[in-house]
Amino acid sequence: MTTTAPVTTTATTPASTSSTSGGDAMAQLSGNFSTFLTLLTTQLKNQDPLSPMDSNQFTQQLVEFSQVEQQINTNTNLQTLITQGQGQGSAVATSYLGKQVTITNGQAPLTDGTATWNYTLGTTAASTILTVTNANGQAVYTGAGETGAGSQTFTWNGKDNNGNQLPDGAYTLSATAKDQGGSAVTTSVSSTGTVNEIDMTGATPQLVIGPLKIGISQIADVQNASTN
Repeated sequence: MTTTAPVTTTATTPASTSSTSGGDAMAQLSGNFSTFLTLLTTQLKNQDPLSPMDSNQFTQQLVEFSQVEQQINTNTNLQTLITQGQGQGSAVATSYLGKQVTITNGQAPLTDGTATWNYTLGTTAASTILTVTNANGQAVYTGAGETGAGSQTFTWNGKDNNGNQLPDGAYTLSATAKDQGGSAVTTSVSSTGTVNEIDMTGATPQLVIGPLKIGISQIADVQNASTN
């Protein structure tokens, strides 16, 4: 009577890569399982009746195959949920088209040499410094701002402190204010613009306002754009 070695086929989880789908992983698992059953059947046919094989090993391997199958199904279901979430995010972003939005991260688009921000001082200040930075974080303009408490408006002509006209693009305004005692005054900066495009080329949709791209999380208010 021929004695065969114990079955050693292992249920392994296929490596996760961008090109490996749940269907590919399941197909690989099925192939491994078929090989396992073939080896097991051969071993059972050729085992010594007086010294039967220990069933614990192949029982454990059956459990492993079941666990791997469950993991593949879980990964597939998770990917489905992610895809559905991305689709819903795109649908939400599309609803912003043509809307006037308020941006709270300090950015504003410089379009045709003009950019406008609103900034708010918590209390009356002794001095206020306005600083405009470009997309690289470099300060391109610094000037004095209003000192009265409440909302103020700053319209920038796109020129740096040397009088050079800067190109249209995304710029950021920061307001730094101090009171008579030199203590910092609370400030906030916002801007408004009309969404004219949705960029869906990245992982999350981006709202396009002229040369500026922002995420939905940076929007504080949405209104119908003025028709005037």
